[in-house]
Amino acid sequence: MISRLLRTPLTWIAVAVLAAGSVLGLYWFQPWKLVTDQAVTEPLATIATPTAPEASTAPGASAAPDTSTAPVPTGGAARLVSSGDFVSHEHKTSGSARIVRTEDGRHRLELVGLNTSNGPDLRVWLTDQPVVEGRAGWHVFDDGRWVELGRLKGNLGDQGYEIPDGVELGDLTSVSIWCKRFSVSFGAAALD
Repeated sequence: MISRLLRTPLTWIAVAVLAAGSVLGLYWFQPWKLVTDQAVTEPLATIATPTAPEASTAPGASAAPDTSTAPVPTGGAARLVSSGDFVSHEHKTSGSARIVRTEDGRHRLELVGLNTSNGPDLRVWLTDQPVVEGRAGWHVFDDGRWVELGRLKGNLGDQGYEIPDGVELGDLTSVSIWCKRFSVSFGAAALD
């Protein structure tokens, strides 16, 4: 009976369809990524510690510097622009995100101590959407304005992403580890 089944064209067509479907499913879902990690350890910016303003004897001198126009500190230090901690969405995610202004005046997003699941087609997005905890926050980040900074370099560790010149950071208030293939956030951080 089995040998007769193997000689029919319909059997071979069914086997070919099942094999092609299996290959496509493996490519699309990449299930091995759920059990493998990609660790990254990139150097992060040294954040300048604000110092107390020097006492001034001049009448009418300001006691505190204007931080909105203050120059970036020298000596290789960067200035912290905004930061926040990750909350979990589709996958358990922890760590923090921060935007820094480097000594040369450029902006950079840094993921510090990131710990999330690996997955297919993960991207790093800056968005204008609020971070909502739980399932309600999984799908909101592609609803508004977003800027993709690149593929996630690794699901574990410290990593940095250059923010292109001309990106208006004023209304980009969150960062998401976004699975582009399935349109879902693995985790996100509100930037304050």
